[in-house]
Amino acid sequence: MNPAQHAAAVAAETAEFVATVTAADLSTPVPTCPGWTLKDLTQHVGSVHRWFTELLRRRIQHPPTSREVDLRLPEQPEGLPAWLAASASEAAEVFAATDLDAPMWAWGVDQHARFWVRRMLFETLVHRADAQLALGLSPHIDRARAVDGIDEFLTNLPFASPFAPLTAQLRAPDRTVRFTCTDADGDWLVGLRPDGFALVTEDDGPGTADATVRGAAADLLLLLYGRLDHQDAAFDLLGDPDLLTHWFTHSAF
Repeated sequence: MNPAQHAAAVAAETAEFVATVTAADLSTPVPTCPGWTLKDLTQHVGSVHRWFTELLRRRIQHPPTSREVDLRLPEQPEGLPAWLAASASEAAEVFAATDLDAPMWAWGVDQHARFWVRRMLFETLVHRADAQLALGLSPHIDRARAVDGIDEFLTNLPFASPFAPLTAQLRAPDRTVRFTCTDADGDWLVGLRPDGFALVTEDDGPGTADATVRGAAADLLLLLYGRLDHQDAAFDLLGDPDLLTHWFTHSAF
């Protein structure tokens, strides 16, 4: 997916999120986000939209020293779905006015404005799925988006320790974990070393794996984000089970 597709997908995912929660009881617990209700979830997604939008508007070149932003929250919780829709509309305006290939600070690998659009997409998509799961619905995730989301997650995870501290424990004496889509062209090999971990490219050496997880792209995406258990029947597991337990214990955020 390219930045324009990411921007369009943010709008589509937000619209589906809004449609999901508009008529719902916002006090409904969200099991995949322990301690949160739909109200908390909706406010979180809208807050992320507004924060990322402000970063893009300013096109910051260094880590921000403050996360303060005018959220303009509605007075009543019932106004949160419309507020979230307005957050996405404001983001879309900034996307359209921004050179998404322009250099910009980001916490992940891609130091360009497009990083934040892609990150906003998958923050929205996964939490849209959270909302639907909370309401007993089965979330549908576009296959191409799921493949792109897996890649985005695994590419940036090595840099997530400031807000996902358990990832700092993803170390091992030169071990590898493979994630393979069974319904799409998607295959990723992650190498764990004594000093950290990262995706392994074809140039880094043979593509053998000490442990492998195979599943549909949408299921793999939810698995990586901790929304599914790797022992679920949706996945084929091969290789070292202890290595897989180590990965999933420390990788979700």
